[in-house]
Amino acid sequence: MNVFCYPGVTECAGVRATLGVAAGAVPEFGVKPRTPLKGGKRDKDGKTDNTEIDMRVGDLLVEAKLTESDFQSAKMALVERYRDLEEVFDVSELPMRNGRVIGYQLIRGTLAAFASGCSFCVLCDARRPELVEAWYAVMRAVRSFELRCRLQLLTWQELAGVVPGELREFLAEKYGIVATGVLGG
Repeated sequence: MNVFCYPGVTECAGVRATLGVAAGAVPEFGVKPRTPLKGGKRDKDGKTDNTEIDMRVGDLLVEAKLTESDFQSAKMALVERYRDLEEVFDVSELPMRNGRVIGYQLIRGTLAAFASGCSFCVLCDARRPELVEAWYAVMRAVRSFELRCRLQLLTWQELAGVVPGELREFLAEKYGIVATGVLGG
């Protein structure tokens, strides 16, 4: 996420267009969206999830993976704690392996986007097709077409194509991320 700490990166028109955020949107890191749990209301006395989303920019929530290996898995009982789970997902379509739900962070992010009216972007390395497939497997289980339209996948390679040149070079040198679809040089 340190890419978004680079001076002026979110002021770049290409970055804003790629993320779908308005001018002036400022990144917030480690945001707790307070996704509602069953048996609680969405207020200071209600039950909400205490986990974090990597970043919020305007009305976009972002879960970023660069060096991590997966989007975590969880027992179904943990996933079933969320108030809106069955409204948002066809639970029978959620990806499972060895009795665990795959993509727990993605499910939480999608539920947070639903509860807050935000969009949700997964940012991952294009060289990690298993992460891309995990995201699409979770997206396929989303019931609402309107919500699915607020879910997106962005690769670090695509983002590298619209960041300032010095930052693009840093991504290539440090992580081997080579820009695709470079716009405006």
